[in-house]
Formats: sequence, structure tokens, C-alpha cells
Amino acid sequence: MSGRPVRVLAGLAVAGAVHAAVNAALVRRPPAQPPPVRRPVTVVLPVRDEETQVGGCLAAVLAQRGVPDLRVVVVDDGSADGTAGVVRSVADDRVRLVPAGPLPAGWLGKPHACAVGAGEAGRGDGAGPDDGVLVFVDADVRLEPDAVAGAVAVLEAHGLDLVSPWPRPVTGGPAERLVQPLGPWLWVTTLPVRLAERSPRPSLTAANGQFLVLPRSAYARAGGHAAVRGEVIEDVALARAVKRTGGRAVPVDGSRLASCRMYDGWPALRAGYTKSLWASVGGSPVASAATAAALTAVWVLPPLAALRGSRAGLVGYAAGVAGRAVSAAATGSRVWPDALAHPVSLLVFDLLVAASVRARRRGTLSWRGRPVGAPVRARGTMTR
Repeated sequence: MSGRPVRVLAGLAVAGAVHAAVNAALVRRPPAQPPPVRRPVTVVLPVRDEETQVGGCLAAVLAQRGVPDLRVVVVDDGSADGTAGVVRSVADDRVRLVPAGPLPAGWLGKPHACAVGAGEAGRGDGAGPDDGVLVFVDADVRLEPDAVAGAVAVLEAHGLDLVSPWPRPVTGGPAERLVQPLGPWLWVTTLPVRLAERSPRPSLTAANGQFLVLPRSAYARAGGHAAVRGEVIEDVALARAVKRTGGRAVPVDGSRLASCRMYDGWPALRAGYTKSLWASVGGSPVASAATAAALTAVWVLPPLAALRGSRAGLVGYAAGVAGRAVSAAATGSRVWPDALAHPVSLLVFDLLVAASVRARRRGTLSWRGRPVGAPVRARGTMTR
């Protein structure tokens, strides 16, 4: 590829880098010293076979500063390991362990566990339904001491109804370093954060279920997790439900509030992304493939042209690296030399999308011993 197509694609890469820089400057950030939270806060921690993670997560939650009225509901979603035992060993009366119970028809596991935990929120705390704050945290997240107070400060200072503080990605081997930063890079590059904050359009948002904060009133108005009971990407679906009911939902900088090593090594990363990528980049196999193709065209084809001497291709590659570096610096990811491998990251991403779409069509998607989603028939309809 050469000539005008390369120049157009390189121009799009430059526009993406500029947009990432603008977003990096405009994204909401928590104050360095957040004020104490005056409302009751319930942290909901859904767990399934998290024996090695839940103890560290709970310790960080219970160490929160500036949250005098804090309760933690750990929802055990049928763990077969020692998860429940670890939770019971925590000697703190702020922690309540509840079973998720049988999975109802039409529900996926995580939305159901979150709904059970949210249902426990406020019981016995004396707060009305409009007073409390819900915080959803995954077991592999480690909160900093001011995380909850900082997130609530952003929520209240800007009149928001849901904030998604994006945790700093913690990565180990090459596969993690290539793939994990792509999540924050995507929204920093493509989502106009201040416009998304003001816009009522549900499609104009992003969220990360590793760490979500919202008032109980906004949660109830949106229908809670019951409104997203069958969604593989329930975090984004919940943010959209909040927007559909008149609320404002937006991702914010959470790099100083929390960290998360989402997957440890290539096998875990491949399995985790395979289960959900088909839904996270388009919501259908066709849309996922189209999204992956567009990302590849803008951020992979110009570097390939640069290898053949194209100056426009070199500009496109430099813009891609710059955009990746800006988003990494803004969200706490490793900047150098990882940003230089951005085209390789997109190619690995393509492989994961292809695997996810293929498994979706075959009906073989599963996670933690449960089927995820439904297979797609040849005509494109869904079956269960």
C-alpha cells in the first residue's frame, strides 16, 4: 500500500494522537487530598474461586481513609476453593459474606453476584435509598488508601451519576505488556471524554467493572444489574443504563487510586479476552471484526508502509507511538519502550478478536466453568 491511502490512514493516526493528548488533559482526576465521605458507602466484592486474591483486596478495602461509614459485602458466587474461608478469617465486623445462590435463568454470574451484593447494601445502616454510595470492586484490584474517597469526590464535585476510575494496569510478561494497555488506550484515543460526560447518548461512554462508583439512587433508577443481567460486558452496559435514565457516566483517571493485574501470563490473558472481546468491540461478531479491521488499518498499515520507505507511513507510525505513549502516561501504564511496539499490540489484539468471534460462533465460550453468551446461527440469530 502506498500513496493517498497511506496518507489518509497516517492522518487518522495523527488525529488519534492529538485526541489522546486532549483527553489526557481533560480527563477528570481525583483531588490529591479528598474530603471525607459523608454518606454511607457499601463496597460490593463479587468473588468466584478467588482464594489467592480476595484477602489482599479486602485488606486494601478495609484500609480506606476518609470513609467513616464503610461496609463490605463479599458475594461468594459458588466458589469451589477456599475463598469463603479466607473471607471468614477477616476479623472485621464491617465485612459481610453472603452466598450468591443459584444462578437464575437469563443471568450471567457476575451481574447476578453484583445484584445480590447491591441488594444487601443499606440493610441496617439507617440510610435512605438516596443517601448511600455503591462501590463495585473486583478481587484482583488493589485500592490505594484514598481510592474510595477520591472517587466519591469526583462523583460529587462534577454532579456525575457513575464514575469508572480506570485502575493502573499492572503487567508482567511480554503478552501482558502488549495487550493490557490497549483497554485504556482505546477510550483515551476514541472517546471525547468531556462530550461523553455531557451527552445523553448511551453509546458515548466507557467503563471498567474493576472499579465502579455510583449513588444508590442512580443505580436503582437505572434498574441495577437486573437491567444488564445477560450482558457479558456488564460494566459498559450499566453505564449506558445510567445514561438512558438521565444520568451522567464517564471514565476517570484511576491510576493513583487503584491498580490491577488482570491476567497473569498468556494462557490466562488469551482465555479472558476470548470470552468477551466479541462483545466489547462492537457487540456482535460482525461489528467486532469491523472494529478490529479499522484499528489495524489506521495503526498497523502505515508502519508496514514505512518499512517500504513511505514517509507518510513513518509519520503514521510515529503518531501511533505518540498516542500510545500519551495514553500510557495518562493512565499509569508503562510508556517506554512498550509504546514502540504499538503495531504489534494491535496484531495480537486481532488474533484475540478472531479467537473470540470464532468461539462465539461455535458456542464454546465459557468462564470459570460456566457458559458465556450464546452461539450464533448461520443467519446471525442467537440461540440458547
